[in-house]
Amino acid sequence: MIVHKIFAQATDLTIPGGVSIPNPVGFKFNNIGEIMIGVGNSGAIPFIFAFAGIGLLLMLLSAGFNFLTSAGDPKKLEAGKQRLTNALIGFLIIFVAYWAVQMAGVIFDIKEIQETFPIH
Repeated sequence: MIVHKIFAQATDLTIPGGVSIPNPVGFKFNNIGEIMIGVGNSGAIPFIFAFAGIGLLLMLLSAGFNFLTSAGDPKKLEAGKQRLTNALIGFLIIFVAYWAVQMAGVIFDIKEIQETFPIH
């Protein structure tokens, strides 16, 4: 059985018998930080932000459509308001969480966080 220890912050392969192969050929990333931030900004974080932005746009369009087609119906108008509120709150949660992690890394001098989420 081959074990990839990506989430244990290492990509060594351990094969039966306890033999470890450090940084096997074909692995692009060496730890979880490189997966998140990537090599040359090709990691998961830019995709997460892009997905969040597209989700926000779709939710805003949907809320606007509910407003426009409500025709005075208070239920549809309230549904549009709720969708707009939920979209903005969700988007704010994503960015506040990202910046909170960065600030915690700087304030508490946690090297792993500073390496994973470098402040540009």
